Amino acid sequence: MPDCMRSLDRSGLAEVVLQTCADRPFLGICLGLQMLFDESEEGPTPGLRVLAGRVRRFRDAEMLGQGGARLKVPHMGWNRIRRAREHPLWQGIDDDTRFYFAHSYYPAPDDPELTAASAAYPTAFTCAIARANIFAVQFHPEKSHRAGLQLLSNFVAWNGRV
Repeated sequence: MPDCMRSLDRSGLAEVVLQTCADRPFLGICLGLQMLFDESEEGPTPGLRVLAGRVRRFRDAEMLGQGGARLKVPHMGWNRIRRAREHPLWQGIDDDTRFYFAHSYYPAPDDPELTAASAAYPTAFTCAIARANIFAVQFHPEKSHRAGLQLLSNFVAWNGRV
């Protein structure tokens, strides 16, 4: 995230992203989700401050799975998501569908109403947020087979309204 934010600031694209978040349908993927928040523990680095909250790193002490097996960081692989609420981008995607993740950090929004879905690794974390014209995910829809293609197709057809 530090490199991303520096590049956005240097290139002037931070303002473009902010303007897009203000008035157009916006889909953030992985780092595109994280940069929307106030700050990240990676650095620490300030984000775009579109959404209140922090981006946190998975803690080694929290990474014990079933039977005491240690889970790896980064979290890489398929994981089921639990939708927190309905949204046009979930159309045609069942709750508890698996998506592909590759990350060491996750968003912790100040407002729990932002959470559109969560996943567990091993405890629950926010993996999708939604607010007005903004929808962003920690997982990679482009690597998530049919469900990911459905989400991307839903975004293309979405008018930015919930």
